[in-house]
This record gives sequence, C-alpha cells and structure tokens, in this order.
Amino acid sequence: MKIKLTFNSKIQIMKRFSLYLIGLLFFSGFFLTSCDRGDDIIAENPIFKPTFETLKDYMLTNNLDIGYILSGPDGGTKFVAGAPAEADLDAFLNKYTILDIRAAGDFAKGHIAGAKNVPFSNILDEAASAPKQILVVCYTGQTACYAVSLLRMYGYPTAQSLKWGMSGWNPETAGPWNGNTGDAAKDNSNWSYDGAPSNTIFDDPDISSLSQDGSEILRKRVEDAVAAGFKTAKGGDVLSNPSNYFVNNYFSATDYGGFGHIKDAFRIKEELKLEGDGYKALNSSENAKVITYCYTGQTSAVMTAWLRVLGYDAYSMTFGMNGIYHSNQAWSTNQWGVGSSVPKNLPLVQ
Repeated sequence: MKIKLTFNSKIQIMKRFSLYLIGLLFFSGFFLTSCDRGDDIIAENPIFKPTFETLKDYMLTNNLDIGYILSGPDGGTKFVAGAPAEADLDAFLNKYTILDIRAAGDFAKGHIAGAKNVPFSNILDEAASAPKQILVVCYTGQTACYAVSLLRMYGYPTAQSLKWGMSGWNPETAGPWNGNTGDAAKDNSNWSYDGAPSNTIFDDPDISSLSQDGSEILRKRVEDAVAAGFKTAKGGDVLSNPSNYFVNNYFSATDYGGFGHIKDAFRIKEELKLEGDGYKALNSSENAKVITYCYTGQTSAVMTAWLRVLGYDAYSMTFGMNGIYHSNQAWSTNQWGVGSSVPKNLPLVQ
C-alpha cells in the first residue's frame, strides 16, 4: 500500500528534519568543545566566566586577598610567630600543633618539644588532623612561610610559620644561614639606586579548569602547588642575569632607595592585590619568571605561593636581601635590625 503525502505534509517533514540536523550539529559541537580545555568552552559560551575570574571572585569574597594571607582574617594573626621568651615557652608549646618539615635526620638531632616531623608534601593531610593552631617549622622560615601561605588559602587562616625557623630558636640549629649571607651586590654593575620603572598593565594569568566552582578550583590549585614544592631562585643567579626575570622588590619606597635594588627591579607592593586589579602590574606571560624578593626571604615565600596559585610562574629569591647584601648600611635603620636572625637559646629535644 502506498501512502501519498500532501504538499503541507512534506513541508512539515522537511522542517522537522532540518531541526533535527541543527540539534545534532549543536550537540556534536558542544561535546567536542567540552572535551577540550575548560576555557575553550568559556570563550564560546559567555554564560561561563574565565577560570581566573571565577577564582579571583571566590578569593575576594572569602577574604583570601594577599593582605589576609599576610595578616590573617582579623588583621592580627601575622603569618610568622617569633620564638618565645624562655618564661613563655610552656604557653607557646601549648598553643600550637607544631609541624616540622625539615629532613628527618636534622629533626632527630634536635627539635622543639612536641613537634611532629612531616614532609612538606604532606602538610595538607597533617593540617586536617591538627587539634590546635598550626605552626610550621623549617630551617630559616622560608619554606615554612610558603607552606603557611598555601595552608591559609586551603582553609587554615591562622596557620603560622616560626620566624626564621629553627635558626631563630637555638644557635645549634642556625647552620642553614652559614654561607647564605653575602655581599655579591656590593659594587655590582647590576645593583642600582635609580627610581623604580613605571608599571605596565598585563593580562590576567591564563589558567584552566572544567569547574566553575571557585572553591573547587582553589583547592585543586593549592594541592598542585604543594605537590610541586617550594619554588625558589638563588639571589646570585638573579643578580647576574636580571633580564631573565621579572624582578619585584617587595620593599617600602624608603628601603627601595635606601638599600638599592637589583637593576630595573619593579617595586610593586601596596597595590599588589586582587582588589583594585593591582596584581595586573606583574608579568603574566607564559615565559615570564616572576621573582619576588624581600629582606630575608620569608615574606617573598608567602607572596610566591599566593602568586603561583593565581597562575603566575612565580619564584621566591632565597634569603632575600640578606643573601646578596648582608653588609648594607641600610640594615641599621630597618625594622629587621642587622639583617639576620638572632637565635634564642631555647631547649631542643631528640
């Protein structure tokens, strides 16, 4: 039996077939796009925000701009805690869960009573079971500050590092500073007292995620930063080849001129935050190594961890100014005094 189709029926069938083809093409295009990196979807679908914007908005909403990382949510819990006076030792030990991330052999030679020796790579797991406020301990405070920055972003806003690490606790453990303070910058052609160069505005860092959940993006980026380890550059290398880096001197304006600085180093400090987009003054290009240096390497470690989570290829200059210009006369009028830690003689256990 043959079925005759009317003209209108044919038109209706053709319309339905066309709609079917359009739907199939849309679905295939979306599926293929979604298999690519997350920001490819975002670029073609304006209902999605770029991953960096999602992360930035989440961090701003949840008090994770750099000021909160440095000073805590209440503005009064700085990222470092100095070694106590001997009379306050018991109160200090009772206050903290102490995670010592030094090598096991050095930990065995002498450590703070009650401290637990843990690898840097395990700090997030250890933090989850910490019954008290977290204090991270290393040799000079630099790696511990990097860890604390990551911990604060991960949900432990009062985590702290022992200032100057074990080098500030007891002279017996002050060894890591030996040979790491120097004067390579003195009379060096790459040392300058000129004014800071003008800032340039760069694009946002390019990061990708299939997630549109700021919390999920942040957690994954912190976990990846922990897995990658502390990212540093030696001061001598930066001083010898400053053009290989985007150098940021994290000093006050007074100290930038008073100490001098690595040639052509920027001074991006007060404006360096998510709020107000001051972070855009840092070079976000794929091949740009962003080096931050401070006085002793502790603040720059905090900054570097924060910047790496945001997507910068960031590094901290180890030992900071103290590592390249220890004899600089500006130390005498600076908050850091003579430019090195002064160890207390607090007890060690084995």
